[in-house]
Amino acid sequence: MTDAFETEERRRLRELTRAFVTREVLPHLDGWERAGEVPRALHRRAAELGLLGIGFPEAAGGSGGDLVDTVVVTEELIQAGGSSGLVAALFTHGIALPHIVATGRAELIERFARPTLAGERIGCLAVTEPDGGSDVAGIRTRADDRGDHYVVNGTKTFITSGARADFATVVVRTGEGLRLLVAEDFTVTRRLDKMGWHCSDTAELAFVDARVPKDHVVGGFADLMAHFATERISLAVQSYATAQRCLDLTLAWVRDRHTFGRPLASRQLVRHRLAEMARLVAVARTYVRHVAVRVASGERLVTEVAMAKNTAVATCDHVVDQAVQLHGGLGYVRDAEVERHYRDARIMGIGGGTTEIMNEIIAKQLGV
Repeated sequence: MTDAFETEERRRLRELTRAFVTREVLPHLDGWERAGEVPRALHRRAAELGLLGIGFPEAAGGSGGDLVDTVVVTEELIQAGGSSGLVAALFTHGIALPHIVATGRAELIERFARPTLAGERIGCLAVTEPDGGSDVAGIRTRADDRGDHYVVNGTKTFITSGARADFATVVVRTGEGLRLLVAEDFTVTRRLDKMGWHCSDTAELAFVDARVPKDHVVGGFADLMAHFATERISLAVQSYATAQRCLDLTLAWVRDRHTFGRPLASRQLVRHRLAEMARLVAVARTYVRHVAVRVASGERLVTEVAMAKNTAVATCDHVVDQAVQLHGGLGYVRDAEVERHYRDARIMGIGGGTTEIMNEIIAKQLGV
């Protein structure tokens, strides 16, 4: 399975991604963290290089490729010094566009997908509600039938890129059940300050008598559930890639840092902690990649995706914690990269379905 990630084409994709991070991201990331968002110009630059369109068909304005290619980009973006918060901010279209592109309808693709993949528009996925959390089936946002259009009323929260979004793929309740609509008529009621992902803006959105044409329906409940697999794979990849980056940073630190006349790396306790960190990262990466290849080949996996996400999240939780500990006081300082990863990592077991929800999925497969 690993060979799929080591083709010559994907090696070049890694080099392109690393060069992009080095030139366009690293000089500015701290500033974006403090500003609370990334600039639209970054979307346009990523689009010019073809990175924004990875995983989307050329017919829709994308660069081609599949889920494995998006895994490669995500891995390299973080391991080159970016962050999972940057992935969330720059690649939100990865969860906002798939439903639109899947319809194959030219008018929707031209209005929403193509300009987004060109870096000119920003979309978001609006599912979670203030009192709903992971309970998608309990959605209360209403879309009332008015003939050729719906009138939408409701509130969505914790919406990634919601403050900058030009449109939202929003889950609503209609008389026929849950539907996915593409809406442009909404209000950002507040920006949400967060523990981590500081460069990724997050917002609460209000839909007040918002008119949405019926031809903006892009799917139903089953379509939403089907696309959750790729979102969860992405979060799993971000988790083990973050863990790998923290391991790399820690290895460099313990080799250079001396205490009581000896490098930290000379101490057995430190070496054993590093060995355990490396083992966990290798296992998580191998399993998540294995599941990603199967999903990319068309398999409809649910339990395995849940296992992959939880495995990678648990790895990330442990490794980033140990990375901060081994960095000592420096690891607690705001400007330390491991400190940023520590904060960013906390969302992984919440976003895209909590660890507890993933365990419920796994338990059902076990018949309990």
